[in-house]
Amino acid sequence: MFEQLESMIGRYEELGELLSDPEVVSNTKRFMELSREEANLRDTVAAYLEYKKVLATIEESEEILGEAGLDDEMKELAKEELATAKSEKEELEEKIKILLLPKDPNDGKNIVLEVRGAAGGDEAALFAADLLNMYQHYAESQGWKFEIMEANQTSIGGFKEVSVLISGSSVYSKLKYESGAHRVQRVPVTETQGRVHTSTATVLVMPEVEEFDYRIDPNEIRTDIYHASGAGGQNVNKVATAVRMVHLPTGIKVEMQEERTQQKNRDKAIKLLNTKVFDYYQQIELDKQNTARKSTVGTGDRSERIRTYNFPQNRVTDHRIGLTVQKLDRIIAGDLDEIVNALIIYDQTQKLAELGE
Repeated sequence: MFEQLESMIGRYEELGELLSDPEVVSNTKRFMELSREEANLRDTVAAYLEYKKVLATIEESEEILGEAGLDDEMKELAKEELATAKSEKEELEEKIKILLLPKDPNDGKNIVLEVRGAAGGDEAALFAADLLNMYQHYAESQGWKFEIMEANQTSIGGFKEVSVLISGSSVYSKLKYESGAHRVQRVPVTETQGRVHTSTATVLVMPEVEEFDYRIDPNEIRTDIYHASGAGGQNVNKVATAVRMVHLPTGIKVEMQEERTQQKNRDKAIKLLNTKVFDYYQQIELDKQNTARKSTVGTGDRSERIRTYNFPQNRVTDHRIGLTVQKLDRIIAGDLDEIVNALIIYDQTQKLAELGE
């Protein structure tokens, strides 16, 4: 392990030099690749350097305690420092073990989040809107940018489908566990007799695909231009600014009319289409590795029911890890830290257990 850590320090220092090289800076793809590698090493290197300092403190304290004629006050101080350092050493060893776990290459990426109303008609669409608001408030609490890319809204304010781009620091690493079916139990606003109904919405989290990572062959895309029907305000029925793109081999379609110009809608549409098509092919590959995927909570079956939101009892249950919290009001308002952190810890614990087998 220590040989690996020393090697990582050497590579981290090398990356620092490369990222200041004008030739690398001028090559966007190369610069981004090296920046990601440097970011992936940063926390591990920092933890190991701190670990080496703690080892030095332990050695120094033990040497002091071994000296002859040491007065009681100095001996007591050295003992306290030694005890503190040994405790820090154990904590850092556990932290480094986790940091050395195989990393998901997408962890540092932005995401495209897709929420769809599923079973339950209007109530499912309203629940999809609630989930969208939940993720928006969580994104704001993390200092992330939240941008609606594509939306199909119902007449009563719900969403049949909505796609958003969430950008910021390590977005995918925190939200990758959200993919799956979310179930709600509550009295719908349309219910006249006060009965609790069960509805579902699905969430899909896709790492944003940069153009230099993957690019669809332009010959595989059919593009239609049409008049915006809602978003765009003054452009409605005046200028054809809305863009529909279809990836012919897969049939994946995106429609963009959020922006006021055709070019901006084109740019957003191709970015979204790239991400969806790449995710489609990635999912096929992951399906081939189904046995390996069962060991994680982040890449499970996307049709799997992962969480239930019970409004009458103010309860949220994550079925994958058996976590139940009586804080639905706070969670639906965007306070997701407790659930997100529990999922991360669960995933890490599983991976550590697998390494020990």
